[in-house]
Amino acid sequence: MASTRGKMEDMPKTSARLLSMLSLLQARRDWPGALLAERLDISPRTVRRDVDRLRELGYPIATIKGPDGGYRLDAGSELPPLLFDDEQAVALAVALQIATTSGAGIEEAAMRALHTVRQVMPSRLRRRIDTLRVTAVESPANRADPRVDGDVLLTLGAAVHAREILRFDYAGASPPRRVEPHHLVTWHGRWYLVAWDSDREDWRTFRADRITPRTPTGPRFTPRDLPADDVATFVASRFRGSDGSGDWPCQGEVILDLPATTVAHYVRDGVVEEAGPDRCRLVLGSWSWAGLAASIGRFDADIEVVGPPELKEAFASLARRYAQAARV
Repeated sequence: MASTRGKMEDMPKTSARLLSMLSLLQARRDWPGALLAERLDISPRTVRRDVDRLRELGYPIATIKGPDGGYRLDAGSELPPLLFDDEQAVALAVALQIATTSGAGIEEAAMRALHTVRQVMPSRLRRRIDTLRVTAVESPANRADPRVDGDVLLTLGAAVHAREILRFDYAGASPPRRVEPHHLVTWHGRWYLVAWDSDREDWRTFRADRITPRTPTGPRFTPRDLPADDVATFVASRFRGSDGSGDWPCQGEVILDLPATTVAHYVRDGVVEEAGPDRCRLVLGSWSWAGLAASIGRFDADIEVVGPPELKEAFASLARRYAQAARV
């Protein structure tokens, strides 16, 4: 009886250890046996025994030969359901919530997947998920934008990954485009394809919702270097109309008679610093000097222009326009 009782008490520990081993095996491709034993705080012999138990349950765990030896969880059509630890489960649920408003044409599928994941979660995790709601806020101007077909995104992503020439029809343009696809990105809620346009011999960004891919793709190409340090800088510079540095073409500095904490709340990509009691220094950029002056003028406060002269001239020009508008 004592022996049976001891075995029963060990079962929860063994089950928890097996779940931990599965979580580790899913986290990386190869695990040396000694490292796996160290992470689980068990002996190499217990590692071998637990691996055998998992194999009996249907998990295809391969043995890696070599000086260190090790294990690998292979993929397979009969792989039992994947197991997630608490942090992974919460991260998955949050990602699915965001996906429901991604504009990628997968909103309904993401909502179904979120419901499925929630149903199989332990009650303690369901309570955490139910109290965590992630909302992607869209501006009214973008709310009616056409959604991107999920199949289109998959086609574009596959061409980028395979480095294959892509041909597609582009809404409002003719003839069909022929490009070297390099990156699939999102910018302010929209999906874009960054590609080298072979016919125009220049880099272009194409809205994914306007693309109708043609098949087949190919041939393969050798990727070119982007004219920027990274794709984020390149995309930002293209949309800001700058020279590739990622900076706005027009950038100025002013002193505002407002606390820095107040101004920072309304500035997305500017720099705000305290400049004294209820005063702050603001460095901001825009497409044009007039646009920059108008953007700064929205703050209900006195403004001191630090520079450059073009910004002062833009304020003077806007002052004349506003005065004229007041007289009409």
